[in-house]
Amino acid sequence: MVYQINIQEASTIATNLSNKKVTQSNISYLIQYGVIDTINRNNTVYLHKEQFYNYFKRQKSKEKEYKLKFGNDINWQLSFENYKESETTKHIHRLHPYKGKFIPQLVEYFLDNHIDNFKKEIYFKENDIVLDPFCGSGTTLIQANELGIHSIGIDISPFNAFIANTKLSKVNIEILEKRLDEINKKLDNFTKNRDNITFENRLLYELNRFNSRYFPTPEFRKKVRKREIDDKIYGREKEKLFLPIYQELLSNYNIQISSNSNSSFLDKWYIKPIRDEIDFVFKEIKAIENQDIKNILALILSRTIRSCRATTHADLATLREPQLTPYYCRKHGKICKPLFTIKNWFNRYSKDTVKRLKEFDNLRRDIFSRCLIGDSRDIDILKKIKDENFRELLQKQKIKGIFSSPPYVGLINYHEQHEYAYELFGFKRDDEKEIGPLFKGRGAKAKEEYIEGVSQALINAKKYLINDFNIFLVANDKFNLYPIIAERAGLKIVDEFKRPVLNRVEKDRNPYSETIFHMKGV
Repeated sequence: MVYQINIQEASTIATNLSNKKVTQSNISYLIQYGVIDTINRNNTVYLHKEQFYNYFKRQKSKEKEYKLKFGNDINWQLSFENYKESETTKHIHRLHPYKGKFIPQLVEYFLDNHIDNFKKEIYFKENDIVLDPFCGSGTTLIQANELGIHSIGIDISPFNAFIANTKLSKVNIEILEKRLDEINKKLDNFTKNRDNITFENRLLYELNRFNSRYFPTPEFRKKVRKREIDDKIYGREKEKLFLPIYQELLSNYNIQISSNSNSSFLDKWYIKPIRDEIDFVFKEIKAIENQDIKNILALILSRTIRSCRATTHADLATLREPQLTPYYCRKHGKICKPLFTIKNWFNRYSKDTVKRLKEFDNLRRDIFSRCLIGDSRDIDILKKIKDENFRELLQKQKIKGIFSSPPYVGLINYHEQHEYAYELFGFKRDDEKEIGPLFKGRGAKAKEEYIEGVSQALINAKKYLINDFNIFLVANDKFNLYPIIAERAGLKIVDEFKRPVLNRVEKDRNPYSETIFHMKGV
C-alpha cells in the first residue's frame, strides 16, 4: 500500500475533486469510520493514496448514475451538490428536526431574482407575497424573509406552525441568554445529587473499556467493510456479554428505568430520570412571562427531548420499540446506550440556538412572515391575518405565487412524528385532516383523497393570487398524480424541473429524484 497523503493535503485535494469545501475534520471522519486506510509515520497520519482517490471519484460519478436511472433531462444544477450540510441546514433552519422538508437553496433558486444565470424567468421580487399552503417547519417562509419577500404559510398541524413561527420570531438575545443560563444552572442543581448522573458516568467508563477491547477504532470498521466480521451477529453477541455489567450498575445505583405506567408516549419512550428532568425544565419554562422567549425555550426543550427518547441512534426518525439497555449500534460501530439525563443536550442546543438566531438576525428583513394554523382546503386567509397593515397590503397587492412541497402520499404521519411535543405542550391534534398521511396507505382510495385534497388546497389558494400567478410544487410524483391534480384545480403544467436529491438523512441511500412542477392558470 502507498501512503503518500497527509490529512491536510487530503483536505485540499478532496475540495478540488468535489467542488465543495472538505475540511480536515471531514477527512478524519472517513478515517475514523474505516473508509480509508492510514499509517502513522513520524507522528503524522498518512492516507492510502489509491483508496482516497477512488472514494472521491465514486462521489463524482453520482451525476452519471442519476442520469442513467432518471434520464438526461435531470437538472444537475438543482442537486446543489457543492453545498456542505452546514450550508443546507444554515442558521435557523436547524432549530428543530422535521421530516420531509426541502433544503433552503431550492427555495432560493426560484424566489431569488438575482439567481438568473440558469433561469430564463424571474418569478418573484422584493415586497411580493409568496404563499406556502403546506408550510411544515417554515423553509419557504424563512428564505422569503431573507430575500425581502412577504410570506404566508398554512399548516393543519399546530406544532408545525409553532416551529415555523418561533423560528421567525424576533427575540431579545441578551434576555434569552440570561434565561437559558438560569435554567441550565437550575437543571445542574436539580441533577447534582441524583444517582442517575453518577450512574451514567460509571456506565460510560465501563462502555469505553468494553468498546476499546471488542470494537477498536478504526480496525473493527475495516474488518466489517472487508466482510471479515458479520457485525450483526458479532454485535448481538457483545450486547449479551455487556448486559450483566449494565444490570449490576442499575442495581448498585438503584436506577428506575420505567415509569409505573406506560399509558402515555412520554412514559413509554423516556427513561424515568429523563422524564423527571423534562418535567422540571418545562415547569421552569412555563414560569417565563415573555411569550416569545418562552416559545424559543420550549422549542429548545422539544429539540432536546426528541434526541433523548429511549431508542437507538438508527431509529430516531422512525421509532420501533423502546431501547432500555445498551445495544450494538451499526451507525457508530460499537455498543451504545440509552440516555439518562437531558442536561448535556439541553445545554448544547441552548448554545446552538442562540448562535443560529444571531446569524439570522443579521439577515432577517422587516416584512410579514407568518404560518397560519388551518386547513389549506378551506381556510379564509384574510380573516386569519391579524396584522391590519399587512391585510390591507394583501387585499391591494394579492399573492404573487406559491412555492410549496405538499405531503407525499402515504409517506409520513405529520402529527405522529412530534407526538412527544403534542403530549407535553398540549397542542390540539388534527391527524384526520392530514393530506396523504402514512396511516391511510397508498391504495386507490388514499390516492384519490390525496388528489382531491391537494386540488382543493390549490383551488382555495387561487382566490388570493394575482391573475398571472406562478405555482411551484415540489413532489416525487411516482404515481403520476400531479397532471390530474393540475387539471382538477384548473391549472396547467407549463414546465417541470427534475432534480436529484443528494442531501438525504434517511438510511435509504438509493438514487432518488423529485420534480418541481411549474403551474399556471388555464
